[in-house]
Amino acid sequence: MTELLDCVEHETGPEPRHAVIWMHGLGADGNDFLSIVPELEAPAIPPVRYLFPHAPVRPVTINQGMPMRAWYDIVAFGPDAREDIDGIRASRHAIMELVARELDRGISSDRIVLAGFSQGCAMALYTGLRMDQPLAGIIGLSGYLPLRNTTATERHPANAEVPLFMAHGTMDPVVELSRGEAGRDILRDLGYAPEWHTYPMPHSVHPQEIADIRDFLARVLALDRAD
Repeated sequence: MTELLDCVEHETGPEPRHAVIWMHGLGADGNDFLSIVPELEAPAIPPVRYLFPHAPVRPVTINQGMPMRAWYDIVAFGPDAREDIDGIRASRHAIMELVARELDRGISSDRIVLAGFSQGCAMALYTGLRMDQPLAGIIGLSGYLPLRNTTATERHPANAEVPLFMAHGTMDPVVELSRGEAGRDILRDLGYAPEWHTYPMPHSVHPQEIADIRDFLARVLALDRAD
């Protein structure tokens, strides 16, 4: 087993039996979404362990090869650009090791949510749909479905009915709305039922989006499932 990704951890209550593993976007780090955790708490949501892993530092081609935190290299923008298959698969393996640690800590897979923003969204979708144990849910924000042509053959039936929350900004100049919509449509064609939201924002997070994520977590991590 390789060394676990370093994470920022925050527990919303004692002895959490639910977990959310949240992947940041390109060039950010695990602290990026820590500040919204208090806004995601609600009476219907049991104690949750939030894990915000730091992606490895690597050269990123679209940024002139500058080293930064990235889940995989990005050669070019656009739906038809060549994708870093090896990098995506390596990050999936690293995320799965975090899932395995939560299982060892006593949290069952169906109480774990994978979430991510932008490049982190791509990793949440790629990892979650291929996971061989059922998840509580997947949250994908302002991102896209990576290696989309392999999803049909590589997806695992354990998560054929996983609750999916997908959201995108209508004014996103970084990951165009059409890329998010394309991923949504592919998933629908494969029989998934993604909950789709758009917000009047660029490549960022909207207050209503946070409220909608809180409602989603209240459904998939409901207190009545705690025992």
